[in-house]
Amino acid sequence: MVRARFLSSPPRPGIQLCSPNPALPLTLQMLWLLFLTLPRLGGSVPVFPDLSPGTEWAHAVGGHSAPPGKWPWQVSLRTFDKEQNQWRHSCGGSLIHTQWVLTAAHCVALAAWEPQTYRVQTGQVTLYRHDQLTKVAQIILHPKFNMSLSAWGGADIALLKLETAVTLSDLVHPVSLAPDSLMLLPGMKCWVTGWGTLAPLPPAPHLQEAEVPIVRTRACERMYHKSSVAHGQGTVIKADMLCAGRKGQGSCQGDAGAPLVCYWLDTWLQVGVLSWGVASRHGNYPGVYTRVMTYSSWVRQHVPLER
Repeated sequence: MVRARFLSSPPRPGIQLCSPNPALPLTLQMLWLLFLTLPRLGGSVPVFPDLSPGTEWAHAVGGHSAPPGKWPWQVSLRTFDKEQNQWRHSCGGSLIHTQWVLTAAHCVALAAWEPQTYRVQTGQVTLYRHDQLTKVAQIILHPKFNMSLSAWGGADIALLKLETAVTLSDLVHPVSLAPDSLMLLPGMKCWVTGWGTLAPLPPAPHLQEAEVPIVRTRACERMYHKSSVAHGQGTVIKADMLCAGRKGQGSCQGDAGAPLVCYWLDTWLQVGVLSWGVASRHGNYPGVYTRVMTYSSWVRQHVPLER
């Protein structure tokens, strides 16, 4: 039996998702509202709005449509929408093995014990075009992921084992994970991909890509402490997080769970999993990602990756 633990205090004021997931049943949405700090499960990167006077929502900019096959590890995580009778896009993820997907824990935490709730689409750049969905057999949340704190608390990483291995092709291929020893230098250019947008807009129909520079952790921490949500808090950017992005590029350019990849020594390496962010009228803050290098050993405990 799974027991729901309710919070003694209400969710943080103003916490929103970039684009709430309409595919979830209302009962699941209400449960999420009751015992998590996020108002809804799924859809996209949790965005903590800057609540200072004059703050407004702005659409994330700076990305453009990706050609087929450029990011063959990109996947679309789906949940079933009874009203539309369709498996709808809810989060992003990356194929790291023919039978394993890496994503954000907060995307799947509420129904982690019910993997049949989810499907995965690989090799697609235009959502819902010629869907060939794969069932999820198992969901593994990182043991340090805190359901109450959600993405804000760190360890926002999860593994999805597919029921059957996918067939590799020019459009479908795993990404390599960055080694523990990889040092990310500030300004290093990396790429984030996904279909995410800011609420109330639906996901973009075509996969988007954006080049984003790595931001020094100390600088990112200072920026976030200027936002009303983080003001007076302790450390915001935890040791297992990294920041990437520039002014005018939103935290929602990818979906929650979307891969951040860098080209290093002639190889694309995944260094981050898109987790959360803050938006304000003065331009979105850098996106905050789960640092893949921190969890590579944990991933290898479950996934038979080549070293």
